Amino acid sequence: MPSVATNEIAAFGLAVRARREAMGISQEALATRAKLHRTYVGSVERGERNVTLRNIYVLANALGTTPVALLADAGTLMKP
Repeated sequence: MPSVATNEIAAFGLAVRARREAMGISQEALATRAKLHRTYVGSVERGERNVTLRNIYVLANALGTTPVALLADAGTLMKP
């Protein structure tokens, strides 16, 4: 399991990374599936982007999950 994040944005990025790595795909492959730029995906995973609702849906779909499940994953990665 990834390390615990200090804020919501970082936790979401860790959740995206964990799902991507569990699928065994690269950032570039995820970006292609999501029709996003690879550097954008990397910045999301590093917690550098405050992701829009639209892109939460796009990323979740590309990861084969739902936005609710992806956000739930992020919630479990938050520090108490």
